[in-house]
Amino acid sequence: MNAGDKFWPNQDHWSVKIPLRTPHPRLRVLEETGFVALSPMPLEVPSHEWESLEYMDWKSGGDTNFAPLASADGQLDCRGFWDKGKTDKDAIWTSNAESAPTLRRYVDSVGANFGRVRIIKLEPQDRDTAFRSIHRDDNNRFNPDDEGWVVRSWVELTDQPDSYMLLMDNDADGLPDPSTERRVPLPRGARFVVDTQRLWHVVVHPHDRPRYALITSFESGPTLERWIETQLPVSV
Repeated sequence: MNAGDKFWPNQDHWSVKIPLRTPHPRLRVLEETGFVALSPMPLEVPSHEWESLEYMDWKSGGDTNFAPLASADGQLDCRGFWDKGKTDKDAIWTSNAESAPTLRRYVDSVGANFGRVRIIKLEPQDRDTAFRSIHRDDNNRFNPDDEGWVVRSWVELTDQPDSYMLLMDNDADGLPDPSTERRVPLPRGARFVVDTQRLWHVVVHPHDRPRYALITSFESGPTLERWIETQLPVSV
């Protein structure tokens, strides 16, 4: 157990069994830290595009509900694509996407192959509570070794600058390494791309209202790499 935390994963945690080292092509920009912050969202997204959707009771990283915008077969389904025999790619838009045209166009504009596209609604949770849900994602099940590694992008839709995405890389035993902790602030419009199969992650959200964010799975490759390069913050 890490001093200051009431919970720490051990070798029995399900994330430890998820593969870390594979031959899949990966993004150079994520080699060092596993994540990259982008410039703020360049679009205004009307709140009804996430408030009017059909949400499902699906738990991941805390007390969460998800509204699927794209799924393995176009159904309102939060399950991993492997349940349909697919890699987390080649998604089909759901009925929810009709109510979120700005977000749909944004995902399409990236140009890369995408998988799950979802809005997450996360209820408030302090660090100790959040840390009990820290995990890595199984993004690449059934992914052929010669195809791009699947990563995830986030767009923060609501404004909670005191909340943050907590990220940790792995120690020699495949458990979170506290010396690698990074905190990504979550004001409205914050955007970043994360290798969530590599990094342990969870959101700390010490507020009195839910937060909403767009989460999209993208296939690594030249198209995504070029898009990320165009979205990096401008150096002053």
